[in-house]
Amino acid sequence: MDDQRPDVLLTGLLFYDLVLTGLGKPPTPGEEIWTTGMGCGPGGIANLAVAASRFGLSTSLATVFGDDFYGGHCREILAGQEGVDLALSRTADGWHTPVTVSLAHGHDRALVTHGRVPPYSQDTLMGDPPPARTALVHLEAEPHAWLAKAAANGTLIHADVGWDPTQEWSRDLLDQLSLCHAFLPNETEAMAYTRTDSALAALGTLAELVPVAVVTRGGDGAIAVDQTTGEFADVPALDVDVLDATGAGDVFGASFVAASLGGWPLEERLRFAVLAAGLSVGRHGGALAAPGWYGVDRWWRTVEDPEVRRAYGFLADRIPADPGPRVAYAPVTPPARHL
Repeated sequence: MDDQRPDVLLTGLLFYDLVLTGLGKPPTPGEEIWTTGMGCGPGGIANLAVAASRFGLSTSLATVFGDDFYGGHCREILAGQEGVDLALSRTADGWHTPVTVSLAHGHDRALVTHGRVPPYSQDTLMGDPPPARTALVHLEAEPHAWLAKAAANGTLIHADVGWDPTQEWSRDLLDQLSLCHAFLPNETEAMAYTRTDSALAALGTLAELVPVAVVTRGGDGAIAVDQTTGEFADVPALDVDVLDATGAGDVFGASFVAASLGGWPLEERLRFAVLAAGLSVGRHGGALAAPGWYGVDRWWRTVEDPEVRRAYGFLADRIPADPGPRVAYAPVTPPARHL
């Protein structure tokens, strides 16, 4: 019998993102700065959902939409345009979808968000989570009950973690790795939680706690260990022009999962994730910057550098014969609704 489980199960907070690019410098109080670029679309947990779906993974998302324009627009994009299953999601009456303004400058961005705690928690949305091949999660200081249930039903949990605003980096969070198949923090987070002074040392510590450990290193690429196969990989970043780094880590995680579900060797998984994240930073926003197979195929067809073609030669056998239609990138403004 065919496996009817979704490929990817997700839950988390959804945002409506407005991304401004082309700032000559960061704004200061009392100053108005005109930018040269703008894009909008769903963000937050939607970054992972869209990135996964664009690689052909059946994706089930449990989130909360406000009963406002932002919520309706994000729901329309996720379900109608991107094919994400929203059966586990809810629309909350009288609650507005959180809105984030992202100011992209250089290779990073600053975020300003307005929102409130949603009326439904992750555990309420998930209940007894349906079995899935994988789940992509953001670990938080307070563990969610649904994670243990998902791990118990055979779901392979791939986790990352966000910035700790307290900067305490409590090692208690690492206890949750006992539920996880893979952990994919960036090097700052990895070193802080493991109390180490290098990405490689942090990777070594994490590899003792979880079967697959990955440490992303921004412009220095990524390193990883897969204890289930005994593989180690160290992959450099691609030389790309950065327009907006919003959601690049989420695109990396979803791409790594897509390659992992395909059973690829670790180095190929890591190179693929680095590539997808690198392609995403050339577009506005997080979710709608995800390249999908369409973007990867277009990139591969234009690569001329012999070393890059050699390193990514595996794509010739990995890209589907039909990479799908052109993906929709973040528009400057959402289309008008005709009443």
